[in-house]
Amino acid sequence: MRHTISALVENKPGVLARCAGLFARRGFNIDSLAVSTTDSPEVSRMIITVSGDDQTLDQICKQLQKLVDVIAVLDHTGDATVERELCLCKIKVQREDRSDVVEICNIFRGEVVDVGEDALMIEVTGDEEKIDAFVNVIKDYEIDEMVRTGKILLVRGSQPT
Repeated sequence: MRHTISALVENKPGVLARCAGLFARRGFNIDSLAVSTTDSPEVSRMIITVSGDDQTLDQICKQLQKLVDVIAVLDHTGDATVERELCLCKIKVQREDRSDVVEICNIFRGEVVDVGEDALMIEVTGDEEKIDAFVNVIKDYEIDEMVRTGKILLVRGSQPT
């Protein structure tokens, strides 16, 4: 099962390494990881997506909570959330094919953010399924480079993330 965890941590050097190390020591591969400061510059939020069974993940969350610089850990599996991911994709494309690529970009509500002599860079945001669908369609053209942020999310309503 796929789980999304948020961890509020103190914004200090080495905290990310200690948290990621906990997952590595337990044999969990982190599918995606996004870290940034919150509204408070002293606190960062980690959004971690991993696959595993409920019992093992519950144990990891408890161990993560015990780390010194960790303030709070929440498993958002099943929560009502707003999720987004960002994808930047550089596509090698000849002038005669640019309008086709731009049309695909528009279908996915993407934006052309850079135009080169033989390449377009497209930015697409959305949930993981939308980004996967975009990549699946655009792979008919030559993808030169691509980067994805990984999932970020906030829980809907007044429930904390």
